[in-house]
Amino acid sequence: MNIENNKKKKQIAILGSTGSIGTQALQVIEEHPDLYEAYALTANNRVELLIAQARKFQPEVVVIANEEKYSELKEALSDLPIKVYAGTDAICQIVEAGPIDMVLTAMVGYAGLKPTINAIRAKKAIALANKETLVVAGELINQLAQQYRTPILPVDSEHSAVFQCLAGEVGNPIEKVILTASGGPFRTCTLEQLKSVTKAQALKHPNWEMGAKITIDSASMMNKGFEVIEAKWLFGVQPSQIEVVVHPQSVIHSMVQFEDGAVKAQLGMPDMRLPIQYAFSYPDRISSSFERLDFAKCTNLTFEQPDTKRFRNLALAYEAMYRGGNMPCIVNAANEVVVASFLKDGISFLGMSDVIEKTMERAMFIANPTYDDYVATDAEARRIASELVCRQSLCVKPSNS
Repeated sequence: MNIENNKKKKQIAILGSTGSIGTQALQVIEEHPDLYEAYALTANNRVELLIAQARKFQPEVVVIANEEKYSELKEALSDLPIKVYAGTDAICQIVEAGPIDMVLTAMVGYAGLKPTINAIRAKKAIALANKETLVVAGELINQLAQQYRTPILPVDSEHSAVFQCLAGEVGNPIEKVILTASGGPFRTCTLEQLKSVTKAQALKHPNWEMGAKITIDSASMMNKGFEVIEAKWLFGVQPSQIEVVVHPQSVIHSMVQFEDGAVKAQLGMPDMRLPIQYAFSYPDRISSSFERLDFAKCTNLTFEQPDTKRFRNLALAYEAMYRGGNMPCIVNAANEVVVASFLKDGISFLGMSDVIEKTMERAMFIANPTYDDYVATDAEARRIASELVCRQSLCVKPSNS
């Protein structure tokens, strides 16, 4: 009986199960135990939470990227028939396991690229929450997805919204994709005020509960810049067809304008479980207990143009997209370095854009990069950005002391 039921359940590997997206994906699985099962759970460092998740959801496999935590994980799960592995190579290999139907890529940053490529080659459906994969290597990922006939289902709320707006519109040309942005915690700050904002202020997002890296990216609008690049690859549009509009209420998640001038929008509560569930259930919609949108309370939906003078990262992302090649890879690597430094109080909020821009100028540009070029570019851009951060932090330390 159990074997029969297991056959019907979609087997899901969650890469990054202890992060914001991963934990919410497990809530979706918990709400629909008859439809979904966690086959594999992976984490980078948070071994205690991974142990708790493994005990609750009883996956076939767990992997911890940090090999130093392997013994603790193995020992804590020794009474259960769960396979335990460690290391980034193990994550890349586990996505190829036969029973897996779908891989949710919820890892943070560049680390998601290699396992996503392996999962595509193994013909696993991809629920894509790791936007950096398409930012870094969108052309390569699209080529592989076509070659292996692997569906890529967007999990980002904005891209899921566009995806939902395009349902039933096959063959109808898109005039433009309109991505909404909350504007983050510093939407109304002046340039002068942005010079002295703190990590604690940047981590307080007005609408969404997210991990530290993406929350800082949202505050600097680099997250929106990455989403613009991601939209180019997901929906086959030109850079000039992608527009960003600031919508502080986060009720409209994104819109599509068609060539007749009609605009379709997807609305809902700011709850990531909805796009996660839609990626899991597509093309079906299934019931959920998520909070519903109450239009009696939505009395004020506003829209503004983004300010790329105060939020230069958005302009830098657009520039990288227009230049193409490995330039988005350079921007992503530099951004990962500066965000890590900002979270350790090693660089100022506005200083992050300075370092990214200088890294774009100094790293070697490659018009038609291969996978190996992306790996080399990532390493080179991180080195350049780290050196620039070092110099900048030496400059800012005396004024902070």
